[in-house]
Amino acid sequence: MQAVVLAAGRGTRMRPLTETVPKPMLPVADRPLAAHTADAAVDAGATELVFVVGYEADAVRAHFGDSYRGVPVAYAVQDEQLGTAHAVRTAREHLEGPFAVLNGDNLYDPEGIAALFDAAPAVAGYRVPDPTNYGVLSTDGRRVAGVVEKPEDPPSDLANAGAYAFPAEARGWLDVERSERGEHEITDVLARVADASETTAVELDRWMDVGRPWELLEANEWKLAELDRRIGGEIHDDAALHGSVVVEEGAVIESGVVVEGPALVRSGADVGPNAYVRGATLLAEDVHVGHGVEVKNTVVMSGTAVPHLSVVAGPGAKTGINTSLDPGVVLSAGATTLPGERIDRDR
Repeated sequence: MQAVVLAAGRGTRMRPLTETVPKPMLPVADRPLAAHTADAAVDAGATELVFVVGYEADAVRAHFGDSYRGVPVAYAVQDEQLGTAHAVRTAREHLEGPFAVLNGDNLYDPEGIAALFDAAPAVAGYRVPDPTNYGVLSTDGRRVAGVVEKPEDPPSDLANAGAYAFPAEARGWLDVERSERGEHEITDVLARVADASETTAVELDRWMDVGRPWELLEANEWKLAELDRRIGGEIHDDAALHGSVVVEEGAVIESGVVVEGPALVRSGADVGPNAYVRGATLLAEDVHVGHGVEVKNTVVMSGTAVPHLSVVAGPGAKTGINTSLDPGVVLSAGATTLPGERIDRDR
């Protein structure tokens, strides 16, 4: 089965983090967000990955290339974002049989995606306490009749998780009319599939739609917790690394540093001396964390400098690429910075 990964959106709700990086390429633990989706598809048996790209498409192409984990990769360009069915329609020329559609800015449990592929035609759902904020699957047992958007009286508590496995015939059913919100919706394609054949609701054990900065932090909490402890790089003798900590080759942990996992220090990062890193924290490539700095529950993006005596202590504090913090600056809960920005006062 081919897998179409939707990765064309601008991610406006993620600004300023998406000023220069497309949302699907934001870092989640040791890989971009979309790579987790691609890995789930490959593990489920995808025969080809087709990425629908648009905003900052070169970043997606540079990461995935022509082959990913031994699976061929193709690209379709969505120049104007006119909805999810429109996005898949741009990939139609690549589709030759049954195909899956996955959101490149969502996290799925891999076992659930494998079950989705096996049950095709199928749609993934996730049980939520308040379905009125979601598109909700209308079901008869495990059979899906359609999706009801943000209903006052939900037909079930299964939120539509934005993952579909369609039959080959659906390739010809992508030309749907615009919805009330002016978009060509993939849920209208799902309704056509459900009318034509029995379509199964596959319940996911875990799912996350990563649409806002605080959700990027939650995504990193999820995936950092799954990393096995691994210590590479250059570690000073009196540095202390506790719990699930990964230090990649090429990283430096200086004297007096304490790192409490789950945490990931990526290649080229330099931490300390006497810095304190704790909570679910990602220090991306080439980050500099200076003397006496405290970093807690934070995503520090590549090339960022956090000089001495600064505090970055979310929850939800995130820096854009190549941000520079003046000494003593404190980034509090929910603070974000622009790419390349110099921060000279607390936020």
